[in-house]
Amino acid sequence: METLYFDNNATTRLDPEVREEMLPFLDGLYGNPSSAYALGRVIRDAIEQARERVAALIGAEPETILFTSCGTESDNAAIFSALEHDPDRKHIVTTKVEHSAIIKHAEKLARKGFDITWLKVDSSGRLNPDDLRKAVHDETAIVTIMMANNETGVLFPVHELAAIAAEAGAFFHTDAVQAVGKIPIDVTASPIDFLSLSAHKLHAPKGVGALYIRKGVKFHNFLVGGGQESGRRGGTENVASIVAMGKAAELARLALDEELTRVTALRDGFEVELRARISNLEINGGNVERLPNTSSLTFRDIDGEALLILLDQSGVCASAGSACTTGAVTPSHVLTAMGRDVESCKNTLRFSFSRFTTEDEVDHGIEHIVRAVEKIRSLCGSGPVVQHVAHREKSAIPA
Repeated sequence: METLYFDNNATTRLDPEVREEMLPFLDGLYGNPSSAYALGRVIRDAIEQARERVAALIGAEPETILFTSCGTESDNAAIFSALEHDPDRKHIVTTKVEHSAIIKHAEKLARKGFDITWLKVDSSGRLNPDDLRKAVHDETAIVTIMMANNETGVLFPVHELAAIAAEAGAFFHTDAVQAVGKIPIDVTASPIDFLSLSAHKLHAPKGVGALYIRKGVKFHNFLVGGGQESGRRGGTENVASIVAMGKAAELARLALDEELTRVTALRDGFEVELRARISNLEINGGNVERLPNTSSLTFRDIDGEALLILLDQSGVCASAGSACTTGAVTPSHVLTAMGRDVESCKNTLRFSFSRFTTEDEVDHGIEHIVRAVEKIRSLCGSGPVVQHVAHREKSAIPA
């Protein structure tokens, strides 16, 4: 059965060029980069080349890039550093639509006595910068707001938001995990203090990420150990994956025009065709600026779980939202924040493409989706829909 992979916001396939670049560091080039002998120096040079490549993708200087294990660690490290910088500042501003790495961290801090302000979004998923202006004050330690939402793809005005935070003397962090490599980013265009990114969204392996730390910003260690990463993060570096991330960043920078043109055209064509052939279909955030690759669709009278199961049986990989919250019994916090009711949340699927997605794959995917919707609608009058579509097997819903 052909696999049609439309869940690139969850993770991406490994680029063959990235695989080739990292393989030597899993075999012959196995030295420790902290070693003083020649082999160690070769490894260390490879890490520094990767740092340069990642920095170039976001318009930064190499020394501002700190390698981490993932986007979640980068998010946590940024918040930790800001709070350590001035322990008297106990106020944090974020939004109701952030990734769980931010939301759960903020909730934990709230239980420890920190004051958390949760900014709202409108029905299209947009944030009003004036709400941030009203929220920040002298005790605000950090403002952490994502660059692009992982479920809807809606973009946030981070440059304006960073400037507002700076005026209040607060640090500004943006989780740009979904945005990096999909839209142009220049961290020098505004006072962004911290920016998180993750390799496995860039066609590189899982288990490696990075944190941009603006030059001049004092960073307080999240992981304490040896003197790796210029003393900013203890622990022997994940060399092969760091090298892979560097190569992936270089390729993503070169492919930005394709993301903004061909991938956008794929997504737009996908949505236009589905809306023409499926009634009661709504595009979440469809009327505002979004990532080029992301499509969040609410099938008004279609059970989302049933649709996922049928698509899985046809080889189509999509998701009910963020991979980090799939399986949760509560409705999507993103859609809830946008004012959607529980039923709409249950009936929403996310499709996300990449530069490896082909037009033929999208066309085949459309046919599978239309057939699945027609089948579910034909069964609606004869009992629970999920039981009917899942009678052949207990399918695992893609994360």
